[in-house]
Amino acid sequence: MADAETLRDEVDRLAPWFHNIDLGHGIHTAPDHFLGDYPRFKYARFADALPADLTGKTVLDIGCNAGFYSVEMAKRGAARVVGIDSDDRYLAQARLASAALGFADVEFRNLSVYDVGALGEKFDLVIFMGVLYHLRHPLLALDLIREHVAGDLMLFQTMQQGSKAGWTPIEDHPFHTPGSYDPPAFFDDPDYPKMHFIEWRFAGDWTNWWAPNRAASEAMLRSAGFTIEAHPENEVYLCRVAPLPYAEHGPSAVYPAKGA
Repeated sequence: MADAETLRDEVDRLAPWFHNIDLGHGIHTAPDHFLGDYPRFKYARFADALPADLTGKTVLDIGCNAGFYSVEMAKRGAARVVGIDSDDRYLAQARLASAALGFADVEFRNLSVYDVGALGEKFDLVIFMGVLYHLRHPLLALDLIREHVAGDLMLFQTMQQGSKAGWTPIEDHPFHTPGSYDPPAFFDDPDYPKMHFIEWRFAGDWTNWWAPNRAASEAMLRSAGFTIEAHPENEVYLCRVAPLPYAEHGPSAVYPAKGA
């Protein structure tokens, strides 16, 4: 009971938590989370898209927060899991939660997504969940992940707004609508890839800068050198590193039909 009391005191000391994690002893880190049992209920929707057995694999969790996904990958047998975040309180939460759950060997480091090259290695699976829309330079982040740390698979999620339809890319955009000086009509198509910029706050959070529609999310992933293997949940994609240079990979292999 003394251990449980100590654990509860540490959970309270590090509050507030954004990940509601069951630490045992009847202790949940965010039992009153405004989203419910988050992120567990969301993870249940796409967990089957990931390899069930990660034995011998390495995992990098970018923007790990309190370490929920890091621990889940360790549960699947990953040989090495590294979680990075730029918030020391989140990292302290992650270390506490992983140790309490018996995964103290999960590594946590204070590192920005823009500095992933400092890790000096590539990982079999990169988790990039709930980070893109908080970044000032989202496409740069994807480029850096592809160049420096993505060895095979990437689990990706971002907040999306607008159309949920797919879009077949136009190989060469005309400057005008043929026969007139009007701009091309496809830019006004709600399904066209769009990246909505949020100048002030979204849901009370000033770090929510971007809200792409589905087509924009998929276009950015492809342009950064990822193929989309699965789309198991509305905002979630399982991607694989595509051969570079990207143009030689063949657009027919990675571009979904519009509306698919």
